[in-house]
Amino acid sequence: MNRKQKLDEIGELLDTYCVDCLLKQHFRKEHGKTFAHSFCISQCTVGLKLKEIGEKLT
Repeated sequence: MNRKQKLDEIGELLDTYCVDCLLKQHFRKEHGKTFAHSFCISQCTVGLKLKEIGEKLT
């Protein structure tokens, strides 16, 4: 998979799952932006997939 395909896949995942994510909205409201971001990166399955694809870019 080339770089452009990986970036397109990341964009598609973000648009599909992350734009209107109810968990992210809930955690931002209840715990703050930092907690919500941390959750997305370390525990959310979509966030983990994004992280995996991003690591392949470097």
